[in-house]
Amino acid sequence: MRKFIFILFIILQSCDMDKDVIITISTPYGEMKAILYDETPLHKQNFIKLSESGQFDSTIFHRVINEFMIQGGDVNLFDEDKPIDYTIPAEINDNLFHRKGEIAAARMGDNVNPNRESSGCQFYIVQGKVYTEEELTLDMNKLYEGVRSLIQQEEYSEMREKLIAAQRDPEETQRLAMSLRDDVEKKLGYSTRKNISQEIVDAYTSVGGVPHLDGQYTVFGRIVEGLEVIDKIAAVKTGQADKPIEDIPVTFKVKKANKEKITKQYGYTYPE
Repeated sequence: MRKFIFILFIILQSCDMDKDVIITISTPYGEMKAILYDETPLHKQNFIKLSESGQFDSTIFHRVINEFMIQGGDVNLFDEDKPIDYTIPAEINDNLFHRKGEIAAARMGDNVNPNRESSGCQFYIVQGKVYTEEELTLDMNKLYEGVRSLIQQEEYSEMREKLIAAQRDPEETQRLAMSLRDDVEKKLGYSTRKNISQEIVDAYTSVGGVPHLDGQYTVFGRIVEGLEVIDKIAAVKTGQADKPIEDIPVTFKVKKANKEKITKQYGYTYPE
């Protein structure tokens, strides 16, 4: 009998591992479908809890910045009787980055939050912009270091004078420095390339995103349908503190689904 119960438990556990959830985020501008990452279990379970309990349904997108992100989930904005005053330990993962459509947790700054713990409720959805490969891979600090050494050579005296003249013009200084990139790498042996994977480069040069946030905040989900809704919300008129002039109410619905079906329908591949 015990053996039968154990086998039944294993079968049920296996079936449960094949299941996941799809979160439907409904707004006046359309619906978005989201999956939450298994690699960030604390954030995933918290988001599901707030969605299923209806606490998120009292919220709005309260901060919107075009070509950056749309932020929501502030349960405390309207429901002061049930404040969410806890934080979630950071689950920052180098493989989860800020491409367009990613869902990440808001948090307090490093000066008061050195462990980068996440807000218990607030999140943002990335919009960002598309970058060139050079913008993503060029390490400007390394380039400037190389340029400073290079222009000490006599043959670069003319360029040295141009850089001195452009000291108060950051854009011209950058342009001149970038024109010397090949010389810095070939003549000095400097590498001016950032250590960034091709997957990340491909994502930011195609759909776009916000690369400077990588490694700073916990990314825990992805919009797998309805990316155009992000653009519509990001384009609304805003006032003080980047708050939309007209409220953008949001409701959330959680639905269980088979992982294989999610992959087939939305193109998301689960990590092995």
